[in-house]
Order: sequence, then structure tokens, then C-alpha cells
Amino acid sequence: MAQFRMQGARVLAVDLTGDSVKARNGSMVAYDGQMSFKRMTGGGEGLRGLVTRRITGEKMTVMEVQGQGTCWFAERATEINLVRLNGERLHVEASNLLCTEATLRTGTEFTGLRGASEGHGLFTTKVEGAGWAAITSDGPAVILRVAPGLPLRVDPGAYVAHTGELKQSFRTDVTWRAVVGETGGESFQIEFEGNGLVYVQPSERRTVAGDF
Repeated sequence: MAQFRMQGARVLAVDLTGDSVKARNGSMVAYDGQMSFKRMTGGGEGLRGLVTRRITGEKMTVMEVQGQGTCWFAERATEINLVRLNGERLHVEASNLLCTEATLRTGTEFTGLRGASEGHGLFTTKVEGAGWAAITSDGPAVILRVAPGLPLRVDPGAYVAHTGELKQSFRTDVTWRAVVGETGGESFQIEFEGNGLVYVQPSERRTVAGDF
């Protein structure tokens, strides 16, 4: 099986022994040994994933890397975070998914208005199965735990991914908008309830609510 390891905070090294991984197209920065690279269509599995990506406007071109040796991946000097899945599901923004083991299944999932945080539409990427996934963040990611009775609210522009049995809903908070001196529009937040982990980055994308 592929071995995922970090070299510093911004480069992922994957050791391959005849197996393969799926990675963001163009993220390979170096490799040794014998490798083959094959461009895959769409960000999900099969035709449904491709059609969904086109409808929502998400651009997630994926390549399959297979061979013997080591391949190094990076994405615009962003921080890389390794997530080990053991049968559970990872939900992640398409722009933050860097690389997964071939054993993991990827696809799309409807999330409602939260998916509009990057202007990508109403869907997010889901990764499920057993294996490693590498996700990126603009700065060191912070992992926040959500426990029953202790909901968590997250800025959509800072959201990266989440795992566990979490229910999410879209909230507005006019009071916060007033505190920072904004007079137009509302402040949008994602509320997570249940039991799981949420990954956030210390940098905000531009969202449907504008800059906070």
C-alpha cells in the first residue's frame, strides 16, 4: 500500500510499490523511480461525479499516479494535513483536497448553501473508505472537536473539512456584522452539531457574505 509521509509542513512524500494514488492535477513537484501519470476526468467517481462537477462549476482535475518509487506533492506552498480514514467519511472543500490513496472512494454530496462559500455551488467533496487523504490549508490547520450539546460555529471562508457524525446548518448573525462595523448584508456561519472533528484554516476565502 502507498505510504504517506510529510517532508516539512508543505510537501507530501508518497512511497509507491506498484500501487497508485489519486492527486490534484499539477501538484507533483518531483519523483524518483518509475512512475506513470494518467489524467482522470472529473472530481468524483464515474459519470455522475463528472456531471455534478460541471453543474456546480467546481473544477477539480485529478490524475492517477502509479509506479515504483517516491513522488512528492505540493500546492502553492499551502500547509498539508494528513487524515487517516478507517471506514468513515471525510467531507472537504474541493480546492483543499490534494491526494488520496486509491483505496478511497471520492464523490460529491449536496450541502445546501454552505457550498456557496467559494462560489462553487451547492456540493462538497466526500472521501470515504480506509486509507490516507492529504488536505491543504492556507496556514496551519486547527482541528476543533464538536461534542453532543456543544455546537460549533465556523466562518465558511475558514472551513476546510470535517469528519464524524456531524449535522451542519447555515446560520446568520446580524449582531456580529454590527460589531465589526458592517452595515450591509449579514454574517453567514456554518453550525456543526453532533460528534466529530472540524478542520479550519487561519485565513478566509471570500464568501457570499463578503469579507468579515
